Amino acid sequence: MLRDLLQRLLPPRCAACSLAAGDPLCAGCEADFFPASRARCSRCALPLPSQEAGICGRCLSDPPHFESTTALADYVPPIDGMVTALKFSARLDLAIVFGRLLARRAPAAAGAIVAAVPLAFERVAERGFNQSQLIARAFCHARRVPLATGPLRRIRHTLPQQSLKFDERHRNVRGAFEVTGDVRGRTLLIVDDVMTTGSTLNEIARILRQAGAARVDNLVVARTP
Repeated sequence: MLRDLLQRLLPPRCAACSLAAGDPLCAGCEADFFPASRARCSRCALPLPSQEAGICGRCLSDPPHFESTTALADYVPPIDGMVTALKFSARLDLAIVFGRLLARRAPAAAGAIVAAVPLAFERVAERGFNQSQLIARAFCHARRVPLATGPLRRIRHTLPQQSLKFDERHRNVRGAFEVTGDVRGRTLLIVDDVMTTGSTLNEIARILRQAGAARVDNLVVARTP
């Protein structure tokens, strides 16, 4: 009871450093850990060597099914630890941090359908939540838009992507999802925590475009450099 009272009376603390006031992050941590100036491929958010925005060689030679990716940071310390804390230590406050930052950084998309990458039933049962859905919920709350719950469903349990080689990741997620809603002519914003090779998000974009979606854009917390 005393702790709840103190939390109501004291200003919110930064979720990253816990030292400075911040809701959800202090200005210093946001600038240090989530720099908005990082040059990235506009298609897959891979970090680029120059400071000019553009499209990486891989996306030019083999364009993905999605149109763009917004990433808050590289998947390096301390961001990897924050994502891990959310997924495996139930630091649910971090989902709010990520969702609010994405709401500020992502381009406006009026009328878009916002959906999270579906998690396998076994993982939800084990973890108790889908971290991507929590991030998407915080994003939608900040943007004051609805979160869709029906356009996507995972229909096949897959091996963890991080345990597989690049080519194996594409085969692993092939046919793992299905479209369960009407997406014809719509723009979809797909929310996920980490983008590594992009295989999962590309497979989702493929089936959404196949179902008639006009455009698919990704919103991710971290991108593996």
